[in-house]
Amino acid sequence: MPTLRLALSQVNPSVGDLAGNAGLVRRWTRTAADAGAQLVLFPEMVLTGYPVEDLVFRRSFVAASQAALRRLAADLAADGLGGVPVVVGYLDADGPPQVSSDAEPGRGARNAAAVLHGGEVVATYFKHHLPNYGVFDEDRYFVPGDALTVVRVGGVDVALTICEDMWQAGGPFAAARQAGVGLVVTINGSPYELNKDDIRLPLVRRRAAEAGAAVAYVNMVGGQDELVFEGDSLIVGADGTLLARAPQFVEHLLVHDVELPAAEGHGGDAAMAGGAAPAGGAAPAGGELAAGMRIVRATVGDVPPAPGGAAAVGGIIEPVADEAEVWQALVLGLRDYVDKNRFPSVVLGLSGGIDSAVVAALAVDALGPDRVVGVSLPSRHSSEHSRADAEDLAKRTGLDYRVEPIQPMVDTFLANMSLSGVTVENLQARVRGVILMALSNQEGHLVLTTGNKSELAVGYSTLYGDSVGGFNPVKDVWKTLIWRLAKWRNADATRRGETPPIPENSIGKPPSAELSPGQLDSDTLPDYDVLDPILIGYVDGDLGRTGLVESGHDPAVVDRVLRMVDTAEYKRRQSAPGTKISMKAFGRDRRLPITNRWREDG
Repeated sequence: MPTLRLALSQVNPSVGDLAGNAGLVRRWTRTAADAGAQLVLFPEMVLTGYPVEDLVFRRSFVAASQAALRRLAADLAADGLGGVPVVVGYLDADGPPQVSSDAEPGRGARNAAAVLHGGEVVATYFKHHLPNYGVFDEDRYFVPGDALTVVRVGGVDVALTICEDMWQAGGPFAAARQAGVGLVVTINGSPYELNKDDIRLPLVRRRAAEAGAAVAYVNMVGGQDELVFEGDSLIVGADGTLLARAPQFVEHLLVHDVELPAAEGHGGDAAMAGGAAPAGGAAPAGGELAAGMRIVRATVGDVPPAPGGAAAVGGIIEPVADEAEVWQALVLGLRDYVDKNRFPSVVLGLSGGIDSAVVAALAVDALGPDRVVGVSLPSRHSSEHSRADAEDLAKRTGLDYRVEPIQPMVDTFLANMSLSGVTVENLQARVRGVILMALSNQEGHLVLTTGNKSELAVGYSTLYGDSVGGFNPVKDVWKTLIWRLAKWRNADATRRGETPPIPENSIGKPPSAELSPGQLDSDTLPDYDVLDPILIGYVDGDLGRTGLVESGHDPAVVDRVLRMVDTAEYKRRQSAPGTKISMKAFGRDRRLPITNRWREDG
């Protein structure tokens, strides 16, 4: 049986940076070739970045992607890498992107993969299954492919698939079995969700059994707006054995030798003459059918043999604990949002409470203390311990710490306007927001807001006050998880012999906005250990009132919480973007009308 040395390139592209992404492919292909790779794989739409959203509808962008692919093939050959077949994801189209009601059926933009070899695009594949749920709108953007591309590489028949093709039974993987392939490669832009890594391996094993072939799964890594991609690339044998697995949340080259069945018959070189279309062309008609899909075959020319000596073993990285996984996701999402959008630094308000402490620690981990400004914004209601806790956190983390008292500005408002009650509380929050935005304007920082998912769900925030900011690292983090993350981060620092970044007092004290004397969150909200399970059921699980009550929650508390959630939609619509870590993030996944009279009443 032949052995192929596979190189899975788990890289971090940037949307729209075609030249930079092509350079990424060239650099990592060089590293893979130096390791003796015979087939190099890159993630879904690595050349354009992913997801490109409505850039799909710009003909100039589609054309630029097609041209960049051809140029990349030539550049790889010029780099002396033309003998190594490379699979890259990119944006293609057969005909211009079309969104009008009279668009030509079966033609339009394509989520595509290409095999580059010898300075040419020798084969292409168009994604068959297009997801249209959660964060995905691919039915809006792409036309599905109806052909499975099979490329003979080093005596092995290799089928090409893209992301959602693996998440659905039937289609390409069923066709791959009938086509007799030895390996299915699937290139992915699969966004992170907590515990998704626990689902991924069993899923790849099911697809391997369906195809009767080994599966090489390569996923991108990095942040793109609200999404973060964790990598977790892996190789599974035809019998379901996990052969190699890459780490999460870091760029990584997974190189592994895989023994695969030799290809049989099919006249690969002859098929190449009418093989898969180059970038910008339609896939040709073919006579061979499998599982309702046409089979398009191509053959890559001579592939250098793997170097002698010991076999390449990629190793198996075990997944980490939930808190460590979420922390890494939040750090990566924040770092890439700041760096890819070219912000020099961030600024946030430090209240001494748990939310701002966690956000500050995340920011320091993501960017380093020299790029993080923390501002204490005390009023007459700010306790001494809150001021001390904010200062303590600054000393622990080394961030740039400043104090800007807000009371003189609040008093000026109150001297000129007759305000009372909640209005005065909101005024304090808005003065703080004005100061943070002024520092942003003056010094160029990105303002980080610190409201957790529980607060966003029930509207426990002040518009243009504590909700002000350009990015919210904990937008998708429930309050109870905030506490778990803080405890984990401190324990991890202690384990490594470092100073825990978060003051224990910030973790242990009752949460409070400190906008009025003696104020506590529990004055307005149920305790978070009661509130969060209701919110998780309603928001993440789409349970109605009946389902929540049947789950054991108090009916009166359920009614109260659901009213708060439903009436706060207008606030959430104006909230800053933030890293998605759950199955149902506000904005990307959960999209409800603001004007809405449906209520889950008892």
